[in-house]
Order: sequence, then structure tokens, then C-alpha cells
Amino acid sequence: MRLLILGGTEFVGRAAARAALDRGWDVTVFHRGRHPAPAGAHELLGDRTEPGGLAALAGGGPWDAVLDTWSAAPSAVRDAARLLAGRAGRHVYVSSCSVYAWPVEDGYDESAPVVEGSADAGDVPYAEAKRGGELAALDAFGEDRALLLRAGLIIGPGENVGRLPWWLSRIARGGPVLAPGPRSTPITYVDARDLAEWALDAAERGLSGPYNVVRQDRATIAELLEECVRATGAEADLRWTPAATLLDAGVEPWTELPVWIPRAERPDEHAMMHGADASRARAAGLGIRPLAETVHDTWAWLQSLGGTAPHRPDRPPVGLPEEKEARLLGR
Repeated sequence: MRLLILGGTEFVGRAAARAALDRGWDVTVFHRGRHPAPAGAHELLGDRTEPGGLAALAGGGPWDAVLDTWSAAPSAVRDAARLLAGRAGRHVYVSSCSVYAWPVEDGYDESAPVVEGSADAGDVPYAEAKRGGELAALDAFGEDRALLLRAGLIIGPGENVGRLPWWLSRIARGGPVLAPGPRSTPITYVDARDLAEWALDAAERGLSGPYNVVRQDRATIAELLEECVRATGAEADLRWTPAATLLDAGVEPWTELPVWIPRAERPDEHAMMHGADASRARAAGLGIRPLAETVHDTWAWLQSLGGTAPHRPDRPPVGLPEEKEARLLGR
């Protein structure tokens, strides 16, 4: 297989490049040169946001598939997809469950209504951007050659958004740790490496259409945080605190306490982020590695960087300020 990745140097794109190279595929990454390309990949340099920024793609290919993870203006997906439609067999677009129209019911599948979007849009909110990206892929490649991967929470080594790295770093400091209850709050996620492997499998098999790509059997917030304690080996004391107490104190779920959204108090938000049904992808071979493997591998990666994970400049920082946590813990 000959694979073109638009990006390919960070998180999901890099995971896909490495997985494809491990399979012996011929991999080309098109990127801006801000990060080194994976060893063994061919490089094409360009900035798709600049006039003429796709010039390096003009004479390349053909490729069996192109994978695009773009999250900003849909017009950037549109321009690349139109350029590549005649030289790539399939378009794999890493989308998001955020494309579903609010509110959703817990257990929603790919038939749920989606937000309005446009392939021609510029800077728009995240959900509209991802939907516009889907429409751009569909417009250029058609329904039979466009594969839409609607991911939920993506974690694992290489994460540059900061959610799991923040929990690992906080727990590694030890001592009392504010833990958001109830312990049984369900969460779903996908390891970037599992997302990448399944994207390659699906492309090779010629799959098309939308797929929710998350863990089908949900874990709990307690399982996640307790695994962080085991991975770091820290002397950490998880202080489980009722959701109502945290919300009354002004704690923001998802951002200040990453991953966590209280199911009873915010059912619509929880359903959107942690309630997707992924049975279609699972039936098509999606496998999710054990939570322990994801957490321990992420901790090992974080340590290899000296404890500080990279952070995408277009995403806000996450995590609970130390003074706010201390106040809530009565310290």
C-alpha cells in the first residue's frame, strides 16, 4: 500500500505513519516542517493554509489512500481532497463524534443527526469544522471512496492535548488528589495507536462511510485514575468527591478535571463525549487495547520527554490549578 498522510508528524498522524511503516507500506507525509517526520517516511513540505501551499502535492502519487486529520477550516480539507481525488484511491478523514447534533441520546450510532457544515467554510467552531471536513472528503471522493472516522476522546503516547498527561503528572506528584465522583462514572476513549491501526485496516479493505471509533465497553473514571496511580508508582491518595460538590465550587468538567463529565448532573454532555455506540466499527474489526497498556505506555512516553508533554497551540490548556485543588481539599 502507498499511503499519503496530510500531517503525519504528531499524535494520530504520527501513529498512523509508524503503523503503516511497520507494515512495510510506502509512506509519504506532507507537513509544514515544524516536527521531524517518522524515520522511513518520504517527506513533502508545504503549508496548506498559505497560497500555493499544496504545490508539493501537485506532481506526487499515485497513492492507494490519503489520511487527513485536519481540525480547522474545512476549506483546507476541500482543497487538498480535490487536488488528490484523481491520484488517491481512498480518502480517510479523522473526524469526531462532535459532528452529531446536540443533544444526543446515550448509545447514539452513526444514524444520529449531524450538525450543519460546509466544505467551503473558513474558521468555524470545532463541530462545524469537522462536519465540513467530512463533506469535503465526500464531495471530492464520493460516498464509496470516503471513510469518516468519528473518534471520541483520543489518548495514548504522543497526546498533545494534555488530558491523560495532566492526570499522570498530577498523580505522580503524590499526596491527596482531588478525584471526581462518582467512581462509577463511565468513560469511553480510543488509543491513538488503535485508531491508526484500524484506519489502515479499513482503508486496505476498502471500507467507506462513517464509523464511531471508540471503546465499545466503557471503562470508569475510577479505573482510569487508579491505573494512573499504578503506572506512576506514586504515593497518591485519591480523594473521591461528589460531582455536586465540585460543580458548586465552580470546577469545570472536561477542562479543569480532564476526561470527567458528571453523568447525572450533565447527561447531555456526558452522552455526547462518552455515549457513542461503536458496534459498527467493532464488527468491522476495531480492537481497543487494555486501559492499563494505554496508561502505562503514556507514562513511559511522558518520562522519556522529561515529564512535559507537547501541547497543540490551538488547544487551550487543561487541568485544575493547584491553589483551587488545595482549597477544595481543605489544605
